Amino acid sequence: MQFTQQPDAKELARRSESLIRKASNRYLTTVRIAFRAKQRRFDDFEGLLDDSMIKPVQRAIIELSDEQDQPDLLAV
Repeated sequence: MQFTQQPDAKELARRSESLIRKASNRYLTTVRIAFRAKQRRFDDFEGLLDDSMIKPVQRAIIELSDEQDQPDLLAV
């Protein structure tokens, strides 16, 4: 998914539910989302990210969902 526009609310909800449903520990998944969002927020402040239209929590959910659904993206 490109980060050029606000994500669709239904798509974001679907991704969130998928993350929680597949999680062995819901608390740790929530903490991972919060930690990733905090990292993205600081990246936005430092100017490392070009797109600041998407909120850090939304970006974190999308990224973690992509990593979960497409693990081959991480294998390089």
